[in-house]
Amino acid sequence: MEIAQAFGPVYDAAQYGVRLVASPRHADGLLVTGTPTLNMRQPLERVRDAVPRPALVIACGDCALGRGPYAEAYAVTGPVSEHLTVHAEICGCPPHPDDIVRVLREISGR
Repeated sequence: MEIAQAFGPVYDAAQYGVRLVASPRHADGLLVTGTPTLNMRQPLERVRDAVPRPALVIACGDCALGRGPYAEAYAVTGPVSEHLTVHAEICGCPPHPDDIVRVLREISGR
């Protein structure tokens, strides 16, 4: 929901040249949300491998940062940073669209 708001008409991340794409092969980076679990480890790594290098990774939200309500659940494998090199973090549960747009602008240099 918060990502949709960040790219919607109010916050409009696209005005800074940042856009969502349908395929990781067309992406410059990954915006990873949610809690990494045992079943998602391999798909997450496959998506990372499909992004052209250099690929930027942004961990978005407390769950992705290992601070969410499910952090101690049995299937959780830790924060995104234990699986991928993270270049930026966005805190919050959920993160505010302003914070998402700010970090995307910082990362993109726009």
